[in-house]
Amino acid sequence: MNYKNLVGRLPKIGIRPTIDGRLDGVRESLEESTMQMAKNAALFLESNLRHADGSKVECVISDTCIGGVVEAAASADKFSREGVGLSLTVTPCWCYGTETIDMDSTIPKAIWGFNGTERPGAVYLAAALAGHNQKGIPAFSIYGRDVQDSGVTTIPDDVQEKLLRFARAGLAVATMKGKSYLSMGAVSMGIAGSIIDADFFESFLGMRCESIDMSEFIRRIEEGIYDKDEYEKALAWTKKNCKEGKDYNPKDRKKSREDLDKDWEFVVKMALIGRDLMIGNPKLKAMGYGEEALGRNALVSGFQGQRQWTDHFPNGDFMEAILTSSFDWNGVRQPFMVATENDSLNGVSMLFGHLINGAAQVFSDVRTYWSPESVKRVTGYELTGDAENGFIHLINSGASALDGSGEQSINGKPAMKSWWDIQEDEVQKCLDKTTWGPGMLEYFRGGGFSSTFNTKGGMPITMCRINIVKGIGPVLQIAEGKTIDLPKNVHDTLVERTNPTWPTTWFVPNLTGEGAFKDVYSVMANWGANHGAFTYGHIGADLITLASMLRIPVNMHNVVEEKLFRPSAWASFGMDKEGADYRACSTYGSLY
Repeated sequence: MNYKNLVGRLPKIGIRPTIDGRLDGVRESLEESTMQMAKNAALFLESNLRHADGSKVECVISDTCIGGVVEAAASADKFSREGVGLSLTVTPCWCYGTETIDMDSTIPKAIWGFNGTERPGAVYLAAALAGHNQKGIPAFSIYGRDVQDSGVTTIPDDVQEKLLRFARAGLAVATMKGKSYLSMGAVSMGIAGSIIDADFFESFLGMRCESIDMSEFIRRIEEGIYDKDEYEKALAWTKKNCKEGKDYNPKDRKKSREDLDKDWEFVVKMALIGRDLMIGNPKLKAMGYGEEALGRNALVSGFQGQRQWTDHFPNGDFMEAILTSSFDWNGVRQPFMVATENDSLNGVSMLFGHLINGAAQVFSDVRTYWSPESVKRVTGYELTGDAENGFIHLINSGASALDGSGEQSINGKPAMKSWWDIQEDEVQKCLDKTTWGPGMLEYFRGGGFSSTFNTKGGMPITMCRINIVKGIGPVLQIAEGKTIDLPKNVHDTLVERTNPTWPTTWFVPNLTGEGAFKDVYSVMANWGANHGAFTYGHIGADLITLASMLRIPVNMHNVVEEKLFRPSAWASFGMDKEGADYRACSTYGSLY
């Protein structure tokens, strides 16, 4: 099950074989090798990429090699008809620079110039990039480190890495275009990210903002605007697989068994309705609700919850946790991106990660920095190993994807897998390691249930966050690191000091000894908001490439310099790569 309900075809990758246009010997000698280079690139990309919904990525190759402006125009016309969202120009030879480049300024583009001595592919690469830069149409440069012999069809490892990084990020850009952010409610407790900035979505992401009042949930519950058969199935599955956790409410405030059961029924209906609001549900049309059946074409959403909702109704934690997980009562399926407290900027951060790797994303509060001294004072335990410099407690009000428990595995190690790779036994392990504590009524007066788990240690993860800064616009923060385990008594002591009904992740960022990554405390001190989103794997380099495509500067990251991949024009904005990133993004402005 995936986002097939969303309107808009999946973007394709356009491959443009460019060639020396001189006939009577030159062009004829290059036709076969140039077109073969395009076919090799297409085969490689199609064999190694998937869309976030699991679909196969398709490449479209120009009908002919491009030797001049007429063939360039014909290629652009074909790409427009075929739904191409990003383009890759490939060539083993010299071509006519500005006559053959891709002039569409709204789609990401790269040029791969073959590193060989027989023909000057690198010369064309440099000339074409100079044309791009002079015209203000940034493009990525792909050029292998080692010389290859003419006619060799293998793609070097360093070229493969750049092809995939460009394509993953470019597909993410193209996938967002034309989709919606659905704001379910409004501003939550003064959290700035829930003040929806429509200009950011429209100008930088090419998305539109849709909004509903949370009363729509009540209308649909009271009027029965949901699939009744699926509701019975979902409720039975929930009763079987979602174990209640400890009730931490004072004895005189605990809900009765009857009231808890009613809460379960309520939150299961919320999950069905939240999904239907995002992507629609054709079954509603058969029930006489044609408008509701359409949904909002939402690739990402957020639910306000606190406090106008949660002071009276059961919280949205179950809905958010189940929707953002890679499975539910229908089995394994593509996770939805739903932001707690309607923090749209963290929702976008989740979306970035999901479009890169197809996995569930975990929404967290960046809650507490625990220094070695503080841990020893509170627990008597001395931190060692990965935790020796302290760690950050990532915790959220019960809405984290169950994939975040780390009960899936890759090569025998804890993981959060791309949703299409998840096995049924891994689903059950995630469910078995999660409990659902009744909402603490001092926070959630209306009750509800919060998912509770402890993330397994040893997972490489990347945390990111979009922030909007007046005078600059959006900026992106990235922190690669790993999850860690703590001894049970230490874990329990630290968790009991906050809300123990919420999921916990102990996070150690990779340190560089400089700036925001001088130490763990500095990471916490420089984080720009109360929330962050993390995903499995170290995908910081992909996120940096994606940000450059969208003209969003990166103000904090710990990715090694060798992996940075931005458009070639960025090199003209100064020798300081991060300062150059700011200047380039400011100069070019938002993509749309």
